[in-house]
Formats: sequence, structure tokens, C-alpha cells
Amino acid sequence: MRVTPIAAFSDNYFWLIDDASGRAVVVDPGAAEPVLSALQQRQWQLAAILITHHHADHIGGVAALLQAAPVPVFAPADERIALASVRVHEGDWLRLEAPACAFQVWRLPGHTRSHVGYIGHGAAFVGDTLFSVGCGRLFEGNAAEMLHSLDRLAQLPPTTQVFCAHEYTRDNARFALDWEPDNQELAQLYASLCAPGGAQCSLPSTIQRELSVNPFLRCREPALIARVARCSGMAQPTRLQVFAKLRQWKNDYRADHARPWQREA
Repeated sequence: MRVTPIAAFSDNYFWLIDDASGRAVVVDPGAAEPVLSALQQRQWQLAAILITHHHADHIGGVAALLQAAPVPVFAPADERIALASVRVHEGDWLRLEAPACAFQVWRLPGHTRSHVGYIGHGAAFVGDTLFSVGCGRLFEGNAAEMLHSLDRLAQLPPTTQVFCAHEYTRDNARFALDWEPDNQELAQLYASLCAPGGAQCSLPSTIQRELSVNPFLRCREPALIARVARCSGMAQPTRLQVFAKLRQWKNDYRADHARPWQREA
């Protein structure tokens, strides 16, 4: 199985999954034209569409793609994804013959209520749940739901490749360094992203890398807990409180502005 990124909008990735069959699956096509162009360039045929959640930058291209190729659309059971032809649920298996692939559906609430991921072949297509060095905003779910979803993903084999839907790695790493300035792997990652040419596609990540650099997966680290406690005024924050506070601060974070936690002090 081969996975190809299609860059779109300012920071989205749609993922093309193919093999030697000449047929491909696309994940979260927020626009049709980049997908159709990539398929034509490679002389591939579209076989199926996978959707992780209902946001427009993930489903906006579905209608036009179906006009070009009437393929199955696999999506969570959410009425806001009107063009879904196969509603998927936790534990379902999605199997295709061409390209030859099989993915298990995981329910990953937090970013949205019905968000799902597709797990298989040493890969995790996670939409806006887990980002490289970050995680999605809590638009519909709550911190406990998102933390549970991230904990599930963190238990995947360390070599699992993480295919998220946005190029946020550099900004996320800058935020993370404020919390773990002594994390050498994180510092090296950020330096590589700031180097000439480093702003190109930083994905996929891996579960192993995320466990080493992603603050939202590292809320058990004593130094991180102590730093959040000091900046928030919480005496003994729980892991969930640490996670929720980091997510709140990340919402308001701008690298060239005063830090949100400094404004709270």
C-alpha cells in the first residue's frame, strides 16, 4: 500500500491510498479538483472515498468526485454527511479488493461528536484528532473524550504511521517547546522545520515520535505537569486538567504574542 499527500487550501492534506492496481482511495477530500488532477496525472481510477468527520474542508469535494466517479463513500453515522453511502461504526472493517486494503473503524470523539479514524496496514488516518505535535480543537466534544481518543491512538504500535489532515507541525512544535524546553528530540524537530526547505510536508508522523514530542500525549510527564501547575495556579492538577489547560492555551496561542498563560498570571 502506498500513500500520497495532496496539498490543498492553506494547510490541508487529502490522502491518496493506492497499490499496483491503478485504483485509489481518497481520505477527506475537501475539494475535488486537486484529487481529480492527481488521479489524472497518475492515470489512476477512484475506487472509494473515506471521511473522518463532517467539516467542509474534509467533505467539500465529495459531490464533484461522485459526479466524476460514482464510488462508495464511507463516513461516520452523521446526518451532516449527506452523501455517505456506507455509514461506519466503531469496530467495523472496511475491505477493498482494488486497491487491496482493509481498515478498522475507530470512533475518535473530541474534535466532533462522530469523528472516526481508519486504522490498518501500519497506518492511522486520524483526520483532526491527532496532529503532529498537537491535537484537534474541541468543537463538539470535551477534553475527557479527546484525551480518551488520543490514549487509544497512543496504544498503537510505535511504528504506526500517523496521517493527519493538516500541516501544523512547525507551529505545534513552537508551542510544545514552551512547555518542554529541555526536550532535545522536540528541539531538533523544530530546528529541522525552520531550516531552509523544512516547511515542506512533515507527514506522516509516527506514534513513537508523537509519544516523544507531543505535549497532549505527554500529560503524565512530571516536568510538564509542574510547569502547567505553576503557570495555571493549580496546586496538583490531574492529567485531565493538564490536558484541558494545554488545549485551552493552544487555542489562543500566537508565537509572536504574549503567551495566554502569561496573561492569566
